[in-house]
Amino acid sequence: MVPVHRTDRPHPQARRHARPFRPRRAGAPRGPERRRHRPGVRLHRPAASPPRRTGVRGLHSGRPGRAGGRPHSPFDGRKKPVKTPETRAADTADRSLIVRTAFGSMAAQTLRAAVRLRVVELIGDTPRRADAIAADAGAEPRPVTRLLRALAALGVLREHTPGTFSVTPAGTLLDPSRPGSLASFVRVFTDPVSTRAWEHLDDSVRTGDVAFDAVFGTDFFGHLARHPELSEAFNTAMGQATGATAAALPAAYDFGRFTSVTDVGGGDGTLLAGVLTAYPDLTGVVFDTAEGLAGAPETLERHGLTGRCSPHAGDFFRSVPAGSDLYLIKSVLHDWPDEKAATILRHCREALPPGGRILIVEPVLPDTVDPEAPVTGGGITYLSDLNMLVNVSGRERTRADFEDVCRRAGLTVVSVTPLAGAAPFSLVEAAAD
Repeated sequence: MVPVHRTDRPHPQARRHARPFRPRRAGAPRGPERRRHRPGVRLHRPAASPPRRTGVRGLHSGRPGRAGGRPHSPFDGRKKPVKTPETRAADTADRSLIVRTAFGSMAAQTLRAAVRLRVVELIGDTPRRADAIAADAGAEPRPVTRLLRALAALGVLREHTPGTFSVTPAGTLLDPSRPGSLASFVRVFTDPVSTRAWEHLDDSVRTGDVAFDAVFGTDFFGHLARHPELSEAFNTAMGQATGATAAALPAAYDFGRFTSVTDVGGGDGTLLAGVLTAYPDLTGVVFDTAEGLAGAPETLERHGLTGRCSPHAGDFFRSVPAGSDLYLIKSVLHDWPDEKAATILRHCREALPPGGRILIVEPVLPDTVDPEAPVTGGGITYLSDLNMLVNVSGRERTRADFEDVCRRAGLTVVSVTPLAGAAPFSLVEAAAD
């Protein structure tokens, strides 16, 4: 049985000071009208006001912002800004910058497709029709034409007449058979192994952790060791990227005051071959892992250096070979965090004879970003810094950073000199304390 509460008494749970409940008399009004009601007095309700019309042209009162008037505008009482050709051009340039940057990954994949389809090789030295290129590539003519036109828009190809294309000087760098080719470089840095971790850049920024390790379940160099074909492509790409530096370095530094040079992490020997070719009295050692040295014998033989230079396999986290009075380290330290970079330098310091030097070849970031500075490289150096964060736990460094890392290894930075002709690199010379 459900208990029934009498409505003429206060509810037992009501607050003590609450007004006692009194039932409404039959016919009494409800709500606010109840307070105005008096027995025997007829209630008069005001007539409903007509709906107000706002924002209708011709009916406003001339007072902005008032009901029934013109809708409020942020420009009321002020002149609207006038777009000049200069401001319009600035707006367009700003929008273009953002859009081009957002499309950057698409441009990279366009280059990747060109390399994989051997577009530059199929065109050769004379203009060719798109349908002929498509036939040789085993692809459909219309999509090939669209790809070729995108490459022409990027400056890799040139379209002479509708559907006829030739290779530009920049495009020749995608031909793996030509000197100075960057085809392997494009393959490696547009491969999912290099790009997938970038999808988690925000996670790396939040946590400082290496996204590559979480995505692939191992570190970058461990992944290369498990995939020999990828390791070979990576080492080839590093050799290709070193070509410009190898050409500029001999004239930028006095190697003649030394007797022997060990290139630590020297890969296929491209950099050291450039130095030894320019200094015939110098001998050298290319030091790297066995996988990293795979292309070194061929490089040394091609330059006629087999009698003056030898490959030496090892692990620079354990030791480096003694016997040289100059240790050359290019694009190695930026792969590693400070403590590991200091370990590499410390082992070089231990092998260094009195009067010897260590020459680091890497970008040296300014204290403040200068978009026009050669070291910025159109933003590439700072993107490389993020690439180190995402993929390998390293970073690009300022002069103060290099001085700190060298100090940990018992070294002093003697000089820092931009490498002319090979931006964004600089030469960081260090000596034992």
